[in-house]
Amino acid sequence: MPDYRPVRAISTGMEKVDKVEGRGLYEAAPGQGEENPHLVPTDLSELLKEGTKESHEKAENNKFVKDFLKGHIKPELFKLATVALYYTYSALEEELDRNKENAAIAPLYFPQELHRTEALKKDLSYFYGDGWEDLIQCSKATQAYVERIHHLGHHRPELLVAHAYTRYMGDLSGGQILRKVAQRALRLPSTEEGIQFYVFDNVTNFQQFKQLYRARLNALDLDPETKESIVEEANVAFQFNVQVFEELDKLGASIPDEAQGAGLPLHDGKGDIRKCPYYAAKQGIAGPSGCPYHAALALVRRPEVKALLAACAAALAASLAWYLM
Repeated sequence: MPDYRPVRAISTGMEKVDKVEGRGLYEAAPGQGEENPHLVPTDLSELLKEGTKESHEKAENNKFVKDFLKGHIKPELFKLATVALYYTYSALEEELDRNKENAAIAPLYFPQELHRTEALKKDLSYFYGDGWEDLIQCSKATQAYVERIHHLGHHRPELLVAHAYTRYMGDLSGGQILRKVAQRALRLPSTEEGIQFYVFDNVTNFQQFKQLYRARLNALDLDPETKESIVEEANVAFQFNVQVFEELDKLGASIPDEAQGAGLPLHDGKGDIRKCPYYAAKQGIAGPSGCPYHAALALVRRPEVKALLAACAAALAASLAWYLM
């Protein structure tokens, strides 16, 4: 991994400079976790935070995202979402590579820590097998997103900052919640096949890396007009993401639901399956239904439990960023 020197942006009145300190790149700074006292309203990270609040809310209240958070994600739809991410990140990282010497891109260029294309290739190989490249295609909404990224890379590369910030910071934030939900809901291997997109092996501390990234962002030498353009472009990025979500939601409606309980371990495979109370209940055989899964299913169907689960899902949605950062 490249030796990125530890830096922290500090305010010196009219400008920001990088202060090299005697800590590791991700080692906690004094008072970490508290509000950064050096942040000012004209910092780009603050402008982005305030300027995209409405877009955040729209994204996190999208039906596809809310269903995902509840674990209601069909395997085939998850595969299509992974395909959309592959085309999006391939375009973004191609343009970041092309413009890595640009003054606005260079300080935020962390290919080994952040780039997702190779991870997504592994996920697609897991889901589609060998020759996956011939089995996927870019959807209409994703293609529009990709074309926008390529246009910026050739004509306004400084605005790629908006897309990189929106995507990567979200992946390190709300994306980690989706990682756990997907693994559990789709019963993916504990070795993390199928969710490599969410795995950042070269980021040892997410919170501290995000602080570093925002410090670099705030230290960019940009005039107010360019900062405003980046905030506007971040909202455009959210719009593209929402359009992809809406497209996925429509596609999901056409994918048949799996049979209830399909693939779930209802019996341990030992002894006579007919003695399993859940099996008996399914066959109309008299006897108490004591199967743990069946009991849990009955519990979550109770109105008060549904309300509690809905509240938890809402709390998770509110915490997501960008994806839901």
